[in-house]
Amino acid sequence: MRFVIVGNGVAGVTAAQALVRADPDAEVHLIGAEPYPYYQRPRLWALIAGEIQEEDLYFRPAEWYAERGIQLQLGQTVTAIDPAAHQVTLQDSTQLGYDRLLLTTGGRSFIPPIEGAKQDGVFALRTLDDAKAIKAYAQNVDSVLIVGGGLLGLETARALLNGQRTVTVLEIVPHLLPRQLDAPGATVLTRRLEEMGLRIQIGTQTKTILGDNGHATGIRFGSGGEIEGGLIVLSTGIRSQIELGKDAGLETNRGIIVDEQLQTSAPDVYAAGDVAEFQGRVYGIIPAAIEQARAAAANMVDKGSVTYTGTVPSTTLKIVGIELTCLGESTAEGDEYTILRHIDQEKGVYKRLALRGTKIVGAILLGDTQDARPIQQLIAGGQKVADYGERLVDGSVDLKALAQGGSPS
Repeated sequence: MRFVIVGNGVAGVTAAQALVRADPDAEVHLIGAEPYPYYQRPRLWALIAGEIQEEDLYFRPAEWYAERGIQLQLGQTVTAIDPAAHQVTLQDSTQLGYDRLLLTTGGRSFIPPIEGAKQDGVFALRTLDDAKAIKAYAQNVDSVLIVGGGLLGLETARALLNGQRTVTVLEIVPHLLPRQLDAPGATVLTRRLEEMGLRIQIGTQTKTILGDNGHATGIRFGSGGEIEGGLIVLSTGIRSQIELGKDAGLETNRGIIVDEQLQTSAPDVYAAGDVAEFQGRVYGIIPAAIEQARAAAANMVDKGSVTYTGTVPSTTLKIVGIELTCLGESTAEGDEYTILRHIDQEKGVYKRLALRGTKIVGAILLGDTQDARPIQQLIAGGQKVADYGERLVDGSVDLKALAQGGSPS
C-alpha cells in the first residue's frame, strides 16, 4: 500500500513513523516544501538567541528516514490533489499516486494589513529561514519591537534580549497571553518579564510601520503615538494552509474539516495538525498534532480502528527562570465555573484552577508547574474534587495521589 504525506512538520513525521511501524511493507512518501528535514519549530527562539546551533534543531538526519523505508522529498511542493484519481501533482509536474493521503501542511504566519509591513526589517517567525534572517538582521540594530504578546512573541522577545538592545513587546489587548492567562496571572508574568529587562506595552494598536528608504524605523500607534525600532517582528498568529485541500474540493472552514477518524470529506484523504479542523476547532498546538497524526496513521492502515475525540489543550512557555503551563479551559469564566487562585507575587507564582461542577476543567500554573501532570490527569479523568476547595491550590493536597485514586493527604 502506498501512503503519501504532504508536509514534514511534527504531524507529518509522527504519522510517517507510525505508518512504517504499523505496516513495515508499506511505501511511505513524506513530502516537505522546505529544504530541511523535520526540525523543532518551538526551539527557533534558541537559535536566534545563539544558545543552540542549526544542527541542534534537527530531530533526525535525512539518512534516518531512508533506513526506515520513508521516502523523504525535501524542497518539493505539491501543487494539486486529484481525489478521484488518487494522485497528487508535484511542482515539477510529476504525478504520484496514493492509496491513502495525509495532509499535514500546517499553518503560515498571519500578517495583518499594516501599512509599511513589507519593508526591510519587518519579519514573522515561523520557519528556520525566518529565524536565520531575524538573527542576522538583529546584529545591526539596537532596538526591537515585538508586535503580539502571545507565546511565540514572548519567546522571540527573550531571544533578542542581549543586554545591548532594547526589546519592547506590544500587545493590543489589556494583558499578555490572552489565550492562556487571565488578568491576575498576566500581571505576575509581566512583572517577571520586566525584571528580566523586557519592556511591555499593552493596549497598543499598531497602525503603521514607519520607515526610511525602505527600512523599518518604528511603529505609529492608532492613538497617534510612536515608538522606535530597527527590527520589528509581527507575532500575530497563524492561519491554516488549507489552499491545497480547498482547491481539491475538500470541505474547509478555518481548517480542512475532519471527522473522528481524521478523514476529510474525500475518501482516503486525511488531515492532521495545524491544518486540520475537528469539531469546529483548529488546535494549533503540538500535543494535538501528535495525537491526530497517530490516529490518522492508524486509520490509514486499518480504517475505523481509532477514534479521535479531541485533545486536552496544553501549552508550555519556558523563558529563563519562568515556567508556565496552561491546561484545558485555562481562562474559563462565568457563573458555571468555580475559580480557585493562589498568588505569590514575590516568588512569581500564580496558580488558577477552573472547576465546572465538581471537576477541574482548566488550569494555569505559573512559576511552579510541578503539579501539571496530575492536574492534566484529573482533567482527563473527570474526578470529583470540589470538596477539597482551596486546598487544591494552596499545596496542602497531594494532587499526584489524588489523580492516581489514592489518599491526597
